[in-house]
Amino acid sequence: MAVNFRLTLLGSLLLFSLYAHTAAAQGPERRRRHFTNSARPYHRGPVYFTLGGGAAFYNGDLAESFADNLPGPSGSLGVLYMVRPRVIVGSELSLFKLGAKDQLPERGYAFQGKNGALTGFVRYELTRDEAEFADSHGTASLIKPYVKAGVGVLLYTPESYMGNGRPVPSTTFLTAERNDYPATALIAPVGLGLTFRLSPRLNASAEGSYYFTSTDHLDDISQRGNATRNDGFGLLELKLEYSPWQ
Repeated sequence: MAVNFRLTLLGSLLLFSLYAHTAAAQGPERRRRHFTNSARPYHRGPVYFTLGGGAAFYNGDLAESFADNLPGPSGSLGVLYMVRPRVIVGSELSLFKLGAKDQLPERGYAFQGKNGALTGFVRYELTRDEAEFADSHGTASLIKPYVKAGVGVLLYTPESYMGNGRPVPSTTFLTAERNDYPATALIAPVGLGLTFRLSPRLNASAEGSYYFTSTDHLDDISQRGNATRNDGFGLLELKLEYSPWQ
C-alpha cells in the first residue's frame, strides 16, 4: 500500500507537470482564457509543488486533550493547481507519527503509531487576489487566508503498551487487537491556513488540519476502550509552495 501511495502521488505530479509545462510554453497570453460569473478573464494554473513539516496530534479513546498527547513529527509532499480564482485543487502525501498516554490513569494504556496518508482536496481562498485574473487591476495579495476539505486513504500501524510516557527499549507491547496491521481507513480532512507570498514563484503557508477517520484502531485500543467512537488526528505544518513555471 505504501508503494501505491508513492506511485499515485508521482503519477499526479507528472500529469500536473506536463500540463503546466505545456501551458508555460504557450506563453501567458496564448493560453486559453476562462471567465468568472462576472465575466472577468483568468488563466488556470500554475502548478505549485509543496513541501511541509510539522507535528501530528491524536484524538481518540486514550486522549482528548493536548496534555495526554505524545506528539510526533510529520512531513508532506504535494501539488496544487488553481482551477479558478480563489479555488485550488491539490493532492498530498503525508507521513507522520502519533502517540498518546491514557487519560484514565487507572487503565494505564499508551500507544505509538506510524502512519501515511494520501489525500485529494479543494482549497478555497477567503479573500480575492487580483493577480489571479488575466485583467488584473491591482497588485498580488501578500497574505491569503483559506479553508480546505478533502478525502483520502490512511495506512496506519499502531503499537499499544502499558505506560505513561513514550516507549523505551525495555517496553513490552500488548497483543494487537487486529492481525492485519498495517491497516487502511478512509479519511476526511478539514483545515484552515494562511499563505504568504514570498516571490512570484514561491509561497509559504501555515496550516492546521483535522482528519476524521473511519477507524477506531488508530491507537490499537478499541475493544479495550470505547468501540463506538472512531479516532481522529490533526496536523500542524509549515509549507513551502514553489512553481517552476509561471
